[in-house]
Amino acid sequence: MSPTWTLLWYRLLALCQLTLGRQEAALICFDRMLEIDASSLFALSSRAHLKAQFEDRKGALQDYARLTALPQARAADFFNQGFLQEASGQLEAAEQSFRRAIELNDQLDRAWFGLGLVLIQQSRLDEAITALKRNTQLQPMSPHAWYELARIHVKRQEPEEAAKIIRHLQGFEPKVAAQLARETGINGSPV
Repeated sequence: MSPTWTLLWYRLLALCQLTLGRQEAALICFDRMLEIDASSLFALSSRAHLKAQFEDRKGALQDYARLTALPQARAADFFNQGFLQEASGQLEAAEQSFRRAIELNDQLDRAWFGLGLVLIQQSRLDEAITALKRNTQLQPMSPHAWYELARIHVKRQEPEEAAKIIRHLQGFEPKVAAQLARETGINGSPV
């Protein structure tokens, strides 16, 4: 069988194994694919994803490092790498991964949010606000970035800005607004 057909066979077999809930068997298929084609985006990203699910963060990060070194790596690959780097406390590396994801796809709202979180952890609040505001432009009804923005404003002793966000959240996420009001002591009522 030609390498192309063998890769296709292993790909189909891996998808069947995943459908049946046999992740370990699917990992073997991805390993075989990478023996044939070490630069297979599908095999690398799939294997990295499964390793992350199995809590093999180190192995997943190794696969993402290989994947993102390829010229055809996608924005989502850099985002996934950044997500795992941030979870591992590798903040500078995560920042670079999120920034690269954004370079490849400015509309990737998750990368903007991840960048915002990493910048908060680095106490770079002005930059974090910019990233989180971009996320809210892309996902205006998602409460997560709004929540983090309000927390930044509280940290910077800008209660009026936090109150505006709480009022905004009351319009579409009242539970999140109530939680934020409890945590910050700011109720969102006009002053």
